[in-house]
Amino acid sequence: MLRNMANSLIMHKRIHTTVAKAKALRTFLEPLVTRSKEDTMHNRRMVFRALNNKYAVTELFRNISEKVADRPGGYLRIIKLGNRLGDNAEMALIEFVDYNPTYNTDKPAKKKRRRRRKTSKTAQQTEAQAQDQAQSEAQAGDENGATGEENQSEE
Repeated sequence: MLRNMANSLIMHKRIHTTVAKAKALRTFLEPLVTRSKEDTMHNRRMVFRALNNKYAVTELFRNISEKVADRPGGYLRIIKLGNRLGDNAEMALIEFVDYNPTYNTDKPAKKKRRRRRKTSKTAQQTEAQAQDQAQSEAQAGDENGATGEENQSEE
């Protein structure tokens, strides 16, 4: 039963089942996904021995192992859905974490808010004083008959 459920999960990326079966499937499949990260002949044979389906093994080693390459574990997610009507069994959805964009934890980076920098009254006063001083020096230079180039050379 676990072999068939694991094959279905690998091929479809998510399945609906009971919570107890989902938990058992997670303990069965996660070591196989860990083995698929390193693509060697030995690992392929060990995974094939557990799954017994060459298409599922190919899918696991080609596509799924690339997506979970940087993840240290926890490849599967179990989401409880409620109880089944007929026998009141707890139902769950089991899926690969990296294949569901709705629950994807990779959030885009927030835009940084830029605020205007408030200038203090003292800064405004010093700017105004500097402008007044520059104007008064310019007027004093004009009265003495000096040009702007001579003022710069004196300074």
